[in-house]
Amino acid sequence: MPIYLTLALTFFNFVGTGAARVVLTLYALELGAPASAVGILGGLLFLFPLLLSWPIGAAADRIGARPLLMFGSVCGAVSLALPFFFRTLPAFYLSAALNGLALAFFHVTLQNCIGMLSKPEERARNFSNFSLAGALTNFIGPMIAGFSIDTVGHAAACLIAASQSVVAVVLLLVWGGVYPPGKASAQREANATGALVDREVMRMLVISGMVQLGYDLFQFYLPIYAHSIGLSASVIGAILATLAIAAFVVRLFLAWLVKRFSGSTLLIGVCVTGAIGFALVPFAGNAILLGTISFLFGLGMGIGIPLTVILMYDSSAQGRAGQTLGLRLTANNLVRVGGPIVFGAVGSALGLAAVYWIVAAILAGGGLLSRSWTGKSR
Repeated sequence: MPIYLTLALTFFNFVGTGAARVVLTLYALELGAPASAVGILGGLLFLFPLLLSWPIGAAADRIGARPLLMFGSVCGAVSLALPFFFRTLPAFYLSAALNGLALAFFHVTLQNCIGMLSKPEERARNFSNFSLAGALTNFIGPMIAGFSIDTVGHAAACLIAASQSVVAVVLLLVWGGVYPPGKASAQREANATGALVDREVMRMLVISGMVQLGYDLFQFYLPIYAHSIGLSASVIGAILATLAIAAFVVRLFLAWLVKRFSGSTLLIGVCVTGAIGFALVPFAGNAILLGTISFLFGLGMGIGIPLTVILMYDSSAQGRAGQTLGLRLTANNLVRVGGPIVFGAVGSALGLAAVYWIVAAILAGGGLLSRSWTGKSR
């Protein structure tokens, strides 16, 4: 029952978050907000996940999941109700910040719940289901936002998006008691930074950041490259869809892959596939080649993010998995914020092809680093 509740909460909370990004952006533009304001909205959505993921993870170890998930779900509902009642830019900024706060609370807590509630032999399967639920919400959330805006308008679309978090609140009120309490002694352990950040955890943090960087930059720069060779928006969208389809398909087999191959072997495969994909893009001159590269990239890199979650959990000290997963999310969010800025400057200075080849080299380095991964079993 707790695992099913966790997956349901994952679905509703992430659908709300996915819808929020679309609704807030389009609603702000509809009200005449400049592009710079929309950029600030996007930054605020990731501000709290960057700043608070690690301490929230420590809190999950200490006080348990239910109060943190409840707080995050309430923040998600309130954040999307604000633009319905207050149609001003400051209200939109507050809405984006609260939605990011909600994401920070339930993302790391839900990941920790999956690991904590799973038997060792079931952990890979449950994390695979968690990643599939997340992938599904990436499709459903924007779809709900788009159809809601077109049928009932931007303001009402905010309430429809908020309703997803309200469902999560109801689920927690009715069944949230199934979650075990936290471990009070984790408060003392949370200060043991040196023990938490051991060699294996640090190595996985670096590899996880490389995988996140590669996955995000591929999606960010592929449309730019495709546009530069004259492809239409619909074709570019179809090419990106091949990446999403491949990632979803390969995640169906994540649990089997984890049982069949070692963590280091899978990490090497992820990084090498990503490096090859980046290296090949500048040589692709048509949609068919780009779509093929995108699909193969998705087959390899599609398991990268959930795989690093599994391996990070397995590397954490007993009773401190929440802190470790929070640390991973902090590092990944730092990469997500800084990566496009850094490589945007690289692209301006050296050209678009240089970005692809530099990232390919980084991922190849991640493959070399993965060879020494040993991990440990909890």
